[in-house]
Amino acid sequence: MRRKEFLRYSLAVVAGAAAAALAACGGGDSAELASTATLDDAETAALRYMREEEKLAHDVYAVLYVPWGLQIFSNIAASETQHTEAILQLLLKYGVDDPAAGRAVGEFEDASIKALFDQLVAAGRVNEVEALKVGALIEETDIRDINSKMAITDNPDILQVYDALLCGSGNHLRAFNAQLLANGVTYVPQVISQAEWDAIASAPASTCGG
Repeated sequence: MRRKEFLRYSLAVVAGAAAAALAACGGGDSAELASTATLDDAETAALRYMREEEKLAHDVYAVLYVPWGLQIFSNIAASETQHTEAILQLLLKYGVDDPAAGRAVGEFEDASIKALFDQLVAAGRVNEVEALKVGALIEETDIRDINSKMAITDNPDILQVYDALLCGSGNHLRAFNAQLLANGVTYVPQVISQAEWDAIASAPASTCGG
């Protein structure tokens, strides 16, 4: 994935999330992001989880860029920053506590996400190919989880952001897959089906609405 495409996508995600938030509350001030709409417990838990899962993706890529210097990690880490910020806009809009507030790289409220972060970083530090495999695993996991979260809400604002994140994760998956193939590695998906992986990997890159 070329950097220009990642930047174009990142701007689209943020613009979409911000527009949804501002349209609902009629202003551009952060103090005006509160909404009279409410979310059920499942929607709230899903947003909190996705905020940390997108942060995990960013943090792993930022950490793995250091030993290997692969531009793909720097590019996609920047994109993941926009992903997690898009979720933050929804948390602010609906008055949901932010689990990532004040947390540095590698710090998470959810213990299971922290454990996964440690596992992925350790695997990715073995060599460059294993680092690229970690990227592929993160993206297929993200795709699975976004789809599961989309299934439990009919909120248009949330679905708009999830759909943009799903599109971006597809682009990221294709980018990691291309790098692995260039290294002579055929990746075997761990959490989605081979058929779903093949369909996403063979699809053209998308601008994700931007």
